Formats: sequence, structure tokens, C-alpha cells
Amino acid sequence: MDLTLLKKPSAYLPVAMSAAALMLVAVCLALYGVPRNGGDEGAVAHSWQLLMAGQLPLIGYFAWRWLRSAPRQALTVLGLQAVAGMAALAPVCLLHL
Repeated sequence: MDLTLLKKPSAYLPVAMSAAALMLVAVCLALYGVPRNGGDEGAVAHSWQLLMAGQLPLIGYFAWRWLRSAPRQALTVLGLQAVAGMAALAPVCLLHL
């Protein structure tokens, strides 16, 4: 499998941002546990939101740039980006954070 497109910043940055968002949630849960009150979201939640929303323009640019010229590789990378995004979203949805 040829993943030379994964060396492009628009390909690996969304995956890295999703990994950072997942690590942010994991560290917060390890340090503080699951929050019990429905108070203010806090800096961790806002940072997670910025990481997840910030990758959308990068994914859009990647799709616009590479789907026409290398569709098979681009779809593979887009699938990897989608899996990384769902992995970062899973603890938030499952734990109702």
C-alpha cells in the first residue's frame, strides 16, 4: 500500500490533531475523573473543540487537492482521518462529557 500522501501536512495534521484531542481527554480523565456536575465546560473542553473544528479546513483542502489526482490514496488517507476523528469523539460521546 502506497501512502506517500500521508507525508503531506494536510494529510497528517488532522490525524495528529485528533490524536492530541484524544490525549487531552485521556489526561483529563486520568487526572480528574469523569465530571459529575453540568457546570462550565472549562479549558480542556474548549481546547478539544478547537482541535476538532480546526482540522476540518485541512481535511477539506486535502480532499479538494488530492481526490482528483490520486483518488485511491486520498480516500485511504481520508478514511484514516475519519477513524482518528471518531476515536477522539468516542470518549466524549460515551461518557457524556
